[in-house]
Amino acid sequence: MPEPIGAYHISSAIIATLPAKTDGVLAVLAEMENVEIHGHAQGKIVIVIEGTSTGMMGQCLSAMSLLEGVIAASMVFEHVETGEAQNDDRRTDAA
Repeated sequence: MPEPIGAYHISSAIIATLPAKTDGVLAVLAEMENVEIHGHAQGKIVIVIEGTSTGMMGQCLSAMSLLEGVIAASMVFEHVETGEAQNDDRRTDAA
């Protein structure tokens, strides 16, 4: 299925590492484009990836899974913003 025009993807993931390698993995992740580190403890790293396609998310996650010291890189959630959703004037916020 083709990507919607103007789509923007936001994904969260957990990266499981060998505890002795966590600092090295954190250093590499910090240098990756479109990746934000939101926390880490006991060999687990919580990240957010942003990009323009599901393929971009998958490529980034695949690259992370190949880093030295990474046991697993698992996507937890993906949200897609489309131009339509961003400009929806009928949207209301519950108070």
